[in-house]
Amino acid sequence: MTTIDKTQFGPWALITGASSGIGREFARQIAASGIHLVLVARRETLLKEIGAELTKEFRVEHRVIVADLSEDGSVKSVESATADLDIGLIVSNAGTGNPGRFLSANRDELAALLRLNTLAHLDIACRFCPKLASRKRGGILFLGAMGAEIGIPFMANDAAAKAYVQSFAKALHVELKPLGVHVTVLPPGPTDTPVLAKFGLTPESMPMKPMKVEQCVSEGLKALQGNRSMIIPGRMNRIMNAIIPAFITRAMEAKMLSKALANKSTAPHTHADVR
Repeated sequence: MTTIDKTQFGPWALITGASSGIGREFARQIAASGIHLVLVARRETLLKEIGAELTKEFRVEHRVIVADLSEDGSVKSVESATADLDIGLIVSNAGTGNPGRFLSANRDELAALLRLNTLAHLDIACRFCPKLASRKRGGILFLGAMGAEIGIPFMANDAAAKAYVQSFAKALHVELKPLGVHVTVLPPGPTDTPVLAKFGLTPESMPMKPMKVEQCVSEGLKALQGNRSMIIPGRMNRIMNAIIPAFITRAMEAKMLSKALANKSTAPHTHADVR
C-alpha cells in the first residue's frame, strides 16, 4: 500500500466509479493515508456501505454523491455538491466496457459508452483542474487500459475511448506540471475485479493470472506521487507491453475475448451492473 502525502493531495479526494473494483480500492488506500473521501457512482447503497466502512476503519470523513457520469450535466452537479470542500486529489475512474462483435453492436449504445468513457474524464478535468491549479498543488489520476492505443478486437469502441484518455492525460501532465499539479494515467492489464466476470473471463481462462487490485492501485498512487505521466502496473505487464509486437497482442486478445464471448452466450443470462 502506498501512503499519500496529505499536504500535497489532501485534505479531500474525489473518486469516481467508487462503488466497486479499482475505484473501491482507491478509496480504501487513500483513506488509509488519512484523506477524506468524496465517493461518486450510480449505486447509492454500495457507496454508503463503503463510506461507512472506511470512516469507521480509518476515521476519515466521507461524502456520497450518486451520479451517472454518462449523462449531460452530471459532472457539473458533482462540482456543485463539493463546492465547500478543498479537494486535492481526483481519481477519474468512471467507465465501463462491453465486449462484443462490432457488427452486432447498437450504435446508440456505443455512443453512450463513448460519452461515459471519454467525455466524463474531459468534464472532470474541465471542472476540477482549474481548482487544483489555483491551489498550486494536488493531482489527478486517470484510468486507461493496457493496449488501448493499439486496438483491442471485440472491444474496439471501448479501447478507442481509453486511448483518448491516455493521450489526454499525458498532455495534461506536461501542461500542469509547472503549476504544481501532478497528472498520471494508469492503464491496467487484466485485474482481479468483478469486471472480469462481466467480460466472461475467469483466471483459469486467461494466459496470465490477473493482477491483484491492491497492487494495481498502489502502483498507480505511487506513480502519481512521483508525478510520472503513465504507469502500467505490474512488472510482467510492462515487459510484455514493451517487447510483444502489436499484431501479436491483438491476436492474443482476439482469441481470449472471442472465447469468452462464446462462453457467455451459452451461460445462463444475468444482469450485470459493474463499472
